Amino acid sequence: MRQFDHEKLTVYQAAIQFVAWSSELLTAVPKTIAIYNQLDRASTSIPLNIAEGNGKHTPADRCRYFDTARGSALESAACLDVLVAKSLMQPLQTSTGKELLSEIVAMLVGLIRSNSPTRDV
Repeated sequence: MRQFDHEKLTVYQAAIQFVAWSSELLTAVPKTIAIYNQLDRASTSIPLNIAEGNGKHTPADRCRYFDTARGSALESAACLDVLVAKSLMQPLQTSTGKELLSEIVAMLVGLIRSNSPTRDV
């Protein structure tokens, strides 16, 4: 089966894994609560921005999308914290997602640095 270039990236695969994980987590959260939509949008934004950024031609354009993906990963981590703060989840329920997000952020920082070596992330 043919793959797009972004599908070969480990960070993209991890982002898709987080989307699947967070979708399962959200089945236990009422859809009427604002954090439901916020986490759904933020988690979805991660792989979408990785894919779009990977297709850009200039390092600056790639970095802009990888930065947005990183921001969405951090936003997703904050959403998990909010779920715990609102007693909708226990810390143990969100720990897998936080670990995955930490790996995603680290990989995105690596991609940003490889595309812009003089940049401090």
